[in-house]
Amino acid sequence: MKNPRIIFFGTPAFAGGMLKVLIEEKYQVVLAVTQPDRPVGRKKVIERTPVASLADEYGIDVLQPVKLSAEADAILAYNPDLIVTCAYGQFVPTKILNAPSLGAVNIHPSLLPRYRGGAPIQRAIMNGDEKTGVCLMEMTKQMDAGRVYARVETPIGEDETGSQLFDRLEGISAELLRKNLPDYIEGKLEGIPQSEEGMVLAPNIAREEELVSFEKEEINSLYNHIRALCDEPYSYGMINGKRFKFCKARKENGECSEEAGTVIGFENHAMKIAAKGGILLVYEMQMEGKSRMNADAFANGAGRSLIGKKFE
Repeated sequence: MKNPRIIFFGTPAFAGGMLKVLIEEKYQVVLAVTQPDRPVGRKKVIERTPVASLADEYGIDVLQPVKLSAEADAILAYNPDLIVTCAYGQFVPTKILNAPSLGAVNIHPSLLPRYRGGAPIQRAIMNGDEKTGVCLMEMTKQMDAGRVYARVETPIGEDETGSQLFDRLEGISAELLRKNLPDYIEGKLEGIPQSEEGMVLAPNIAREEELVSFEKEEINSLYNHIRALCDEPYSYGMINGKRFKFCKARKENGECSEEAGTVIGFENHAMKIAAKGGILLVYEMQMEGKSRMNADAFANGAGRSLIGKKFE
């Protein structure tokens, strides 16, 4: 099929990068399906999703159903030959997946079957994985369980944050899609079934998982927890009854005589916090009710009053 009619399903900026590939490669994208626009920030301003904004820019029709199954007939009225999905945010009903003659494919940022679910990038860092990757895979009723048509592996940097890995994997995913979608359309890619051995679920980050524990987590686990959630949604600790967000941090491994969670002081542009098996160095932070700031500015304000205090 020379120029199939494609419906794209996706919502965040990462997915927008995949839609951009389809547009740049001159595919016939007849519809973009994305999550409803939602309020953003303290002022709760309604913003278009990144995929909806990009579709608007290129004159592509947009549907934003609250419940996807209720709009199945409206979607299939576009007569798709192929469905491409990436980080959509809802399960796509079998009725929709089975309709196109070329089926449905998904771009998933993990090395399947490891990390099926909505937060594969954060989970890989939180678990201390040394590598991750991207798969072009078959969409099926079971979450992220379809055959894999193509994959790319990449190492995870020792200090790479969740947001940095998101950006890097978006570029890798775009190239994977650009390179392999033509062969998929022509039937040249053999889908390899996933093994259930080694399967790991990666559910979305729950609100309670944003809270770190100096008492329970040793330094490597603590640091991985913090860097995985950097920039979105941020991990935090509680000190003096207030939330303290960790915005930029590093670690030092080694023995520490102070009790884990104790603020040791400020040195070399960092706030030093004792941890199990080392020291957490916090370079940027945000105290509840305050703006994000660097450690030097924090030390000149409320920061020094926390020296000797302990995170709960």
